[in-house]
Amino acid sequence: MNGARRAAIGALPGALPRWVLIPALLGAAVILVPVVAMLARVPWPRVPELLLSEGSLAALALSLQTSAVSTLLVLLLGVPIALVLARRTFPGQRVARTLVLLPLVLPPVVGGLALLFTFGRQGLLGAQLELLGIRIAFTTVAVVLAQVFVSLPFLVVGLEAGLRSAGTDLERTAATLGARPGTVLRRVTLPLAVPSIAAGALLAFARALGEFGATLTFAGSLQGVTRTLPLEIYLQREIDPDAALALSAVLIGVALAVLLATAGSLRRGS
Repeated sequence: MNGARRAAIGALPGALPRWVLIPALLGAAVILVPVVAMLARVPWPRVPELLLSEGSLAALALSLQTSAVSTLLVLLLGVPIALVLARRTFPGQRVARTLVLLPLVLPPVVGGLALLFTFGRQGLLGAQLELLGIRIAFTTVAVVLAQVFVSLPFLVVGLEAGLRSAGTDLERTAATLGARPGTVLRRVTLPLAVPSIAAGALLAFARALGEFGATLTFAGSLQGVTRTLPLEIYLQREIDPDAALALSAVLIGVALAVLLATAGSLRRGS
């Protein structure tokens, strides 16, 4: 009887065979063990001293500033994109969604090259901007553009999924009662999407903070101008490994804080 009861419980929706835990634990170990191994090598007593060096402070400040600006741009651009993809049907919609998500699968260096051939001195738009005295490549603006390029899909993916899961019943009801599209957007759609927007913005910020390849290719590594925290870590890896470890610990801490805040935001919205 007990065996039959256990078999019935195992057949319930959501129940899993025990053997699934083995590859699950192995997969978790692939992620966690390297992180733990690195954190074990961090010279914790020297961390404050290492973080207060001129190069570290400049890189940290630049990363926080550019990541904040790029996150604002991602919100301004990504929210409308997600709204269109989730609430409109138009020819070529799948192609449009694929193109928006392309930076997720592109190597960051390729993204940096694409930006360079667009906004560089001889680029598609950069040559015209150069005539106006506007230079983008290898400036702080280039850092922001690189971060926007790689982090925009994170907001779009999360927000579109949130909008689709929320459904359109409330929006249809508001429209039936005479609300205009702009009113429905402000009073119904966006308030419902706030948790998804917040979660997407946090993920975009974290991705921007950790961006390396596109930034190095498109913006270079000039201290105080384009050398962000990941670039400083890469530089310090050969010069002062302890400093690189300390800065890496900071990035891990920020990433964990962002993930916890994202989980909390989604939990409040569910």
